[in-house]
Amino acid sequence: MPGLYARESRSVSKMAHLRFFPQAVVGGSGAYLTADDGRQLLDFSASWGAASLGHSHPAIREAVSRALSDQAGASYLSSANEACVLLAEKLLSLVPERARGRVWFGHSGSDANETVARIVVAATGRSRILAFHGAYHGGTIGSMGVSGHPAQQGSRAEGLTLVPYPNSYAAGSPEVARDAALAHLERLFATDVPPEEVAAFFIEPIQSDGGMLVPPDGFFKAVEALCRRHGILIVSDEVKVGLGRSGRFNAFEHSGIEPDIVVFGKGLGGGLPISAVVGPEAIMNHSVAFSLQTVHGNPVCAAAALAVLQTIERDHLILNAERSGKVLREALDRLTARHTLIGDVRGRGLALGIELVTDPASRQPASRQAALTVYRAFQLGLVLYYVGVQSNVLELTPPLTLTPAEAESGVAMLGQALADVAAGRIDEALLGDFAGW
Repeated sequence: MPGLYARESRSVSKMAHLRFFPQAVVGGSGAYLTADDGRQLLDFSASWGAASLGHSHPAIREAVSRALSDQAGASYLSSANEACVLLAEKLLSLVPERARGRVWFGHSGSDANETVARIVVAATGRSRILAFHGAYHGGTIGSMGVSGHPAQQGSRAEGLTLVPYPNSYAAGSPEVARDAALAHLERLFATDVPPEEVAAFFIEPIQSDGGMLVPPDGFFKAVEALCRRHGILIVSDEVKVGLGRSGRFNAFEHSGIEPDIVVFGKGLGGGLPISAVVGPEAIMNHSVAFSLQTVHGNPVCAAAALAVLQTIERDHLILNAERSGKVLREALDRLTARHTLIGDVRGRGLALGIELVTDPASRQPASRQAALTVYRAFQLGLVLYYVGVQSNVLELTPPLTLTPAEAESGVAMLGQALADVAAGRIDEALLGDFAGW
């Protein structure tokens, strides 16, 4: 009987594949996945952050079982349902006052960001949108249209202007990165982009797919001041780094700002498909039937999402993200002293990035080595992927339930993988079928 991965290749389309190694799983519990060969894989990705509580969490199982045992329809399209109302009320209590208006529900961060990109233009009458180079706001036409990731070339919206995200490592210091990015924005407003034509600025409080970049102190406060001066809405994309992952419920809280619109996805459903946009009533109720799909507001997914939020609070998972993230970061810092491939370790809480370079002095991206490292880590029993505009940043977004012992165990496997790659012990031919980014 051929393995599950080989069987998939004969039945499932590759159009949605982003593969780094031959991972095939049949189950999972907590921070571990069960491979089809019976191996237990420590999951440092949590399915790109979507499995926020880990796998098979009892609170999600119970919420889904209750919702299905007496199912309140399949949508909020033409009928209110209790699960959606309860979830909306909870989300409204978790955002700043200026965003505390109404909630829209979708399936993913992609359809949520697409909806925001459309509604801010329609509601404000302004045709332009700002976003960052390297930003990944989704994979639908509209969300790709306001993204800046190089993997999405040729899909930019006509009214989009991309600006640099401050990269402290590349610039040499946070201050240099901050000042250069702000100066660019000021020049843009004074020349090519009249600010009165900009409807919204899509920000990532930590730029995840662009390389897990952490903004320098004061950067987003200055951006906020500029936006307020010109009446530009601030949209905070919390899809991957929000919901407690950074050590705060909303990652933008680290910057001390108050966005107008907050976008949630991935981990909101704990593995089930649901997203949410929270924003002012004047924006969110601008037009009826503006963005809808038949099973938007599915009560089963909404019940799972409410269970996720309640579990984060009840089990103090924001504090756990901070504490286990500290253990993880300290263990990674120790690795840095032993491996010249590691150029920089950055992030907040349980959203961490490890930039690999061929040489610490030149800081040339070690893209091939990153691909080999995640492949070797998988062989050793650790699941993680790489991101970044040069595909050289190892990304760690483990479940919020990660324990310090699991953090140490994962870093030990990662250290072995880095050593094996540096020593040339991994056959590059293994990457033949795995293009990654």
